Amino acid sequence: MKEVISQQFDKALKLDEAEYENCIFNQCDFSNQDLSGYKFIDCKFKVCNLSMCKLNKTTLQDVVFTDCKLLGIKFETCNPFSLSFSFEGCQLNHSSFYKMKIPKMIFSNSALLEVDFTEADLTAAIFNNCNLSGAIFDRTNLEKADFRTAVNFSIHPLNNQIKKQDFQGKI
Repeated sequence: MKEVISQQFDKALKLDEAEYENCIFNQCDFSNQDLSGYKFIDCKFKVCNLSMCKLNKTTLQDVVFTDCKLLGIKFETCNPFSLSFSFEGCQLNHSSFYKMKIPKMIFSNSALLEVDFTEADLTAAIFNNCNLSGAIFDRTNLEKADFRTAVNFSIHPLNNQIKKQDFQGKI
């Protein structure tokens, strides 16, 4: 697989299959593209549209998404090895994190409308200023998760693991 290191992509509409390391993607539109098998390591996506992308066996290692549209993505199909990413100011509506092990995940200032977190491990995850309207938490590990500034969530305490979480009296 071709390696692409320390490059910046501005307003790109297509990517070649490769291993991208320490790259910046700025205002790119990769919506509806098949990025299966691609590798993104230490990359930043800024103001990009990745809605409805296919991510089968895609590596996302230390990836930061800022002000991106990520609608309808099945993140659970990503390569689970070294999986780590965060979201700041993103739209993740209708996406899925089904059965994912993503402890300490950071969601900040993001919309997570109708996102599926069924059976996910979100131990110590942070939902900072996030809208979780319609998000599904079913058999989800939410121990030590921080929902203090999150809004519009509904979590059934008997169907989820919720010890030591911080809801600030919201449930």
